[in-house]
Amino acid sequence: MPFYFTKKSPHHFYIYKKKPLEVNRRKFVQTLGALAPLATLSNNLSAFDSDPLRKPIVVSTWSGNTKANEKAWEQLQSGKSALDSVHQGVMVPEADPEDMSVGLGGLPDRDGIVTLDACIMDHAGNIGAVMGLENIIHAISVARLVMEKTPHVQLVGDGALQFALEQGFKKENLLTPKSKKAWTEWLKNSQYNPMTTVEEIEKRIEKNHDTIGMLALDSFGNLSGACTTSGMAFKLHGRVGDSPIIGAGLYVDNEIGAATATGVGEEVVRICGSHTVVEAMRYGHSPEEACKIALERLVKMKGKPYCLKVQIGFIALNSKGEMGCYSLLPNFTMAVRDESGSRVIASKSLL
Repeated sequence: MPFYFTKKSPHHFYIYKKKPLEVNRRKFVQTLGALAPLATLSNNLSAFDSDPLRKPIVVSTWSGNTKANEKAWEQLQSGKSALDSVHQGVMVPEADPEDMSVGLGGLPDRDGIVTLDACIMDHAGNIGAVMGLENIIHAISVARLVMEKTPHVQLVGDGALQFALEQGFKKENLLTPKSKKAWTEWLKNSQYNPMTTVEEIEKRIEKNHDTIGMLALDSFGNLSGACTTSGMAFKLHGRVGDSPIIGAGLYVDNEIGAATATGVGEEVVRICGSHTVVEAMRYGHSPEEACKIALERLVKMKGKPYCLKVQIGFIALNSKGEMGCYSLLPNFTMAVRDESGSRVIASKSLL
């Protein structure tokens, strides 16, 4: 309540008294009337916020992953979370011996050893990853257990294998006759260079050789993502790319959106790719624009001649269910599954 001056005391100090609050009844009633619509609006907004239902959607890298999307979609339709959906979805190519980019039958390193990398992230910022995991088909399942059963976020190599065995996973030979044949053919020349020509990249794409990254939004508005791979074919033993690195191969911010990457992992790591995409969405860019902005950062950093020899593709999904993709070079695709069905979107390219 405000004070006002009265008079000076004999000692020249001001004496203060509380001034009574004067209320004009007519103005008070008018003010209440003006606020009534705002109260109604507030109630309506509360009703809207209490209804969290959203339209579910699943997106993944590359056209060859429509089966993985279908599995994830089944999970969403049965009421499972986005986390369960992406987990189950990427397990499909992990178990497919014909897919030489991930899991069973993945192409080995130069020593003939198949090593797997994977990570997973949910709507609450929980994360788990494994790197250089041998002899376990479902690296994504081990990554999820790292997230749920340990105080850590990453396990590597022998430690990751030991943890998997302790959790009941069985050791299996991941090198199939098909992937072994590809390795023995490579040994004849032993040429290894991640920097390659556009033509060679296109041949690799035709064989559907690359990482699967998957993002999902469930009916309660929660996002999750998973990324799993056998890494670059014939790599140096111990090499790790972007796929199991949170912020590079995958990133989820439930308030904003999620992104995942595919392509030459070294270049994705260089720009903290998926995190860069999500941050661009934070500043109001659409998923497609955000993917493009991340790629422009790499071109600005390394130059066009350099970037013409590598391929990177990003896909993104925002919290509204809007999705988009972009790649450095042509021929990248994104597989989509939602209530309208399954489809493949051809990505725009920067170069």
